Amino acid sequence: MPLPPAANPYADLYIYYLSGRFRPGRDFQPQHYLGCWEEGDFSFLFFTRPNLALVEKTAASLPDVTLIDHYQMTYAQWQGGDIVPCRIGRFTVTPPWFDAARAPDDDTIVLDPGVVFGTGTHPTTQDCLEALELAFAAGSVETTLDLGTGTGLLALAAARLGCPKVLAVDLTLLAAKTAERNVRLNQLGGQVLVTQGDAEKFIDFTSDLVVSNIHYDVMKNLLDTTGFLKKKRFILSGLMRSEAARVESTLAGLPVKLLKRWNRDGIWSTFYGETGQRGNG
Repeated sequence: MPLPPAANPYADLYIYYLSGRFRPGRDFQPQHYLGCWEEGDFSFLFFTRPNLALVEKTAASLPDVTLIDHYQMTYAQWQGGDIVPCRIGRFTVTPPWFDAARAPDDDTIVLDPGVVFGTGTHPTTQDCLEALELAFAAGSVETTLDLGTGTGLLALAAARLGCPKVLAVDLTLLAAKTAERNVRLNQLGGQVLVTQGDAEKFIDFTSDLVVSNIHYDVMKNLLDTTGFLKKKRFILSGLMRSEAARVESTLAGLPVKLLKRWNRDGIWSTFYGETGQRGNG
């Protein structure tokens, strides 16, 4: 049984849904503000206390930004369930507000997801963690590239498995900031570097292993690069059935060897393999 939490700082969330890109400047740092998530031409602001008046005032001062709606929900409702310590393979993934986080070891990953999705409970994340263990058991992994890092969980796992250099990339600033916080919580700043950016601009970075738990629309472009083929090993995930079929078809035409495929509930797929250009990694 998990120990009772000390104090979850996200008990209640106040979410403001806006059209347009909410970019008020660096001085916008009100109390209880968690950050902004951009989705296309829409923005979602997150607070732990209600702040409608401030959001309305700030939105009115920005061009092409309009408040559409606002919501209040519990943190468990937002994340789809209570965030508690869980065991995934060799790892215990725990929020920082549980006792398990007080003395972390090599098998513990302290993860504060904030409002970013990626707590370790999704099937694709769990399969990626299993694939990581296989990759590290197969031989030395000196460098890892984690594209679409989210909360940073897979990058942290690679570091815990012994990778001395991990580059974690996410397009969304809020996700990158969340991953950075988790790197600090785990005291892995000497091994993991987090940056915000487009995955396609980082695929050419030299690395032994690339991990990509990302949208198919991005992944299909990654597979069409020489940078992908220069990795020794790869883990591809976040794929639903029809997307996985297209990825498998693409891989069949490349000089790669598929070592294992996971399929969860006939919906989610993950691929682990190695390239035929291992000497160029």
